[in-house]
Amino acid sequence: MIPRTAAFCAIAALSLVSCGTAPQTAAAQRYETSLTVLEGGGHGPQLCAVVATSLPPQCEGPDVVGWDWTKVKHEWRGGVKWGEYRVVGTWDGARLTLTEPPGPPGKPPAAREVDFTSPCPEPQGGWRAVDPARATEKTLGKAMERAMTAAEFAGGWIDNFGPEPDPSKNMDARQYVLNLKFTGDLSGREAWIREVWGGALCLSGAQRSEAALNAIQRQVESEVGDGLISASSSVTRNVLEVSVWLATDELRRAVDAKHGAGVVVFDSVLRPVR
Repeated sequence: MIPRTAAFCAIAALSLVSCGTAPQTAAAQRYETSLTVLEGGGHGPQLCAVVATSLPPQCEGPDVVGWDWTKVKHEWRGGVKWGEYRVVGTWDGARLTLTEPPGPPGKPPAAREVDFTSPCPEPQGGWRAVDPARATEKTLGKAMERAMTAAEFAGGWIDNFGPEPDPSKNMDARQYVLNLKFTGDLSGREAWIREVWGGALCLSGAQRSEAALNAIQRQVESEVGDGLISASSSVTRNVLEVSVWLATDELRRAVDAKHGAGVVVFDSVLRPVR
């Protein structure tokens, strides 16, 4: 998702605080990040959280005030200038105003690894298909379709318990563990899924259904507005993961108060300079 550029005032969107002139203590706070800065296509220098891999590249993002391409090494093609830098500046909700010269990009934060390991304990004797004839790609699809019809459905994924998959070959569904999450009472769920799926199966509970997380996502996208970069549900963590330009403590508290503590997990592109 390409970030939008209009002014970002999530707290006002949550109807908690006015979005007027920021207090001087907030204005004095400096923020840093390492990413692409790009100018072209009719706009000046902008921060890029997502870059289209065309040549020249393209992106949209908040403006960078005080940028001087003559002072930094950069690439140029077709009227577009770009490069990767560490930038430091103040943030007014829509623009980053530099407070020091750009430098080489820092090491990016470690990406959050998604653990697709089945949450169920391994059965005695190990994972196996209970009915190999019904452990196929087709029956797997039917099982997922059936699970998704339940209002309590909270997500599903597969885990492979066989040898390391060979990318050049089709995987064997008899070596899949089908993982399904549901809210509420799980009794009867296994027999219901076993009517179509004969492979290994792990059923686990969840606090929030997929439908509930989707509803929260629509609300948060509206509340955050133009500061939003991306939002998606984590099926394994059963939370909503949201990337924004700046996740302030006030924003986090406001969202926790409205949707529940820990339901929405923010990733902030801009980080305070300590």
